[in-house]
Amino acid sequence: MLLSREEIPSQYTWNAPSVFSSPEAWEQAYQTLEDEIPALEAYQGKLGEGPDTLLAWFEVYEQVARLLGKLFVYAGMSFAVDTADQEAAARRERVQSLAARFYAAVSFVNPELIAIGFDTLRAWMKENPRLAVYAHAFDELERQQAHVRSAEVEALLGALNDPFRSAASIHGILADADLKFEPARGSDGRTWQVAQGSIGALITHPDGEVRRTAWENYADAYLGVRNALGVCLATGVKQNVFRARARNYPSSLEAALDPHAIPVSVFHNLIATFRRRIPLWHRYWALRKRVQGVERLPVWDIKAPLLKEKIRIPYEQAVEWVIAGLEPLGEAYIAALRRGLTEERWVDVYPNRGKRSGAFSSGSPGTHPFIMMSYNEDIFSLSTLAHETGHSMHSYLAWKHQPFIYSRYSLFVAEVASNFHQALVRSYLLKTQTDRAFQIAVLEEAMSNFHRYFFIMPTLARLELAIHERVERGEGLTAEILTNLMTDLFAEGYGEEVAYDRQRVGITWAQFPNHLYANFYVYQYATGISAANALAQKVLGDESGESAARYLDFLKAGGSRYPLDALALAGVDMTSPEPVERAFDVLETYVARLEALLT
Repeated sequence: MLLSREEIPSQYTWNAPSVFSSPEAWEQAYQTLEDEIPALEAYQGKLGEGPDTLLAWFEVYEQVARLLGKLFVYAGMSFAVDTADQEAAARRERVQSLAARFYAAVSFVNPELIAIGFDTLRAWMKENPRLAVYAHAFDELERQQAHVRSAEVEALLGALNDPFRSAASIHGILADADLKFEPARGSDGRTWQVAQGSIGALITHPDGEVRRTAWENYADAYLGVRNALGVCLATGVKQNVFRARARNYPSSLEAALDPHAIPVSVFHNLIATFRRRIPLWHRYWALRKRVQGVERLPVWDIKAPLLKEKIRIPYEQAVEWVIAGLEPLGEAYIAALRRGLTEERWVDVYPNRGKRSGAFSSGSPGTHPFIMMSYNEDIFSLSTLAHETGHSMHSYLAWKHQPFIYSRYSLFVAEVASNFHQALVRSYLLKTQTDRAFQIAVLEEAMSNFHRYFFIMPTLARLELAIHERVERGEGLTAEILTNLMTDLFAEGYGEEVAYDRQRVGITWAQFPNHLYANFYVYQYATGISAANALAQKVLGDESGESAARYLDFLKAGGSRYPLDALALAGVDMTSPEPVERAFDVLETYVARLEALLT
């Protein structure tokens, strides 16, 4: 049974008081920000008065935006670890509403900057050198000016941010707080609690009956509310289409990629390469089928343990191995990470009742880069820790080396640092832990990771494209349509090797309540793991340290460069399909090593 939140020792919980000392302190900051909104609105119509006024605006904006970031972080922390906490839920809703007011209040800025003119803005940067830091931001705005609407329309679009979160919020609450899962049953009759924090461990359980019943009961709970969730997702897609059209984009895909200067060919290259290399996944399913001695691999056994013995990895050991694996990045990097993991309590470690599903890295300039996860003392949890610390160190270095305006980096590069960490730690473990069982465990984890990033996510990306195109054509979108589309895509990926139930496989779309509401986010998991493995190979093969230094420069760049330019700085060209092909080559080496070890 999962522990309650109060039963988790404090050293394994993240340091929320470092953001605000108490809910009362959060309330005071909330009021402060609410009182500052009129100061932002007072600049409307005045930015063109000159460089000093413009600089003053940026200073006020950044001060308020920093505080908003901290309010978001604190509100999100308490809700994430106990989604049934109504006070935490209320804080989360309130700060989202306040953020919508904030964005509406500053919506006049881009139209006014465009009206000032970019030649004038560049002249002002020379007149007042303190404005020079905004050069890249001005370049981005100039490139995007065709999609910036009038101040009135921008205010309306900003105000829509809050109500447009409703579909995703409802989906998330249903999934994380209200869904009731039937317990899994073992072959010995023992029952196991199915929850968002435990499903990952249950579908890798050594008892096949636990895996089957956990997988089925998890899917069945979603199937029980599929129509409501289908309406939620259809609403989210319609909102994306609305936003794209409101900003004069021909499609939701272009609306998602163009703001970051990413051509749609990057998306289509990924999908084309994935479809071409699907037979490699069929080869892996065939290997698992042979190991288990079955004619077709049951879908709930895709992550069945390949060996009977389970390697237990306490959290403290995982911390040490992660740090050791990242030594190629230098002493300063390692020292900062160790301090975060052992002293500053960046991580909320263990599962508890009500904790939301998955894992993530959070934070804002002025806070630690926090991590939420559900550590289960196995190789998969070690890998999750490596992954999330990659995100956190990316944020840590971006916040440290960039001004506030460039402290956030694009989602396109976000998954690079996380998967890079996993690649380095995986390489370290394969070199230092020579026991056959441990080697198999590491490779099994690698395949699980690639399964999520290089099988599930491209499949979801294909679904995302299909459903957005349906809505853009004026066609309907229901739970049944979503489920059938999802199943047909998985059928291609599974081939003849995997046996599955169409409804239970098809409901996979409902099990990603955050991802599919972020317009064309999921494909970036696959591009991220591609770039990460390309860069990891460079760093591991370069004893001079030059590749590691270039990689650190990429992390430090934050949002000061376009994503493709930042990755080029590190040494990878994502406009080409080559990094995706190379990642599939890495995947193929893992399959081959497993085939040899399991012969």
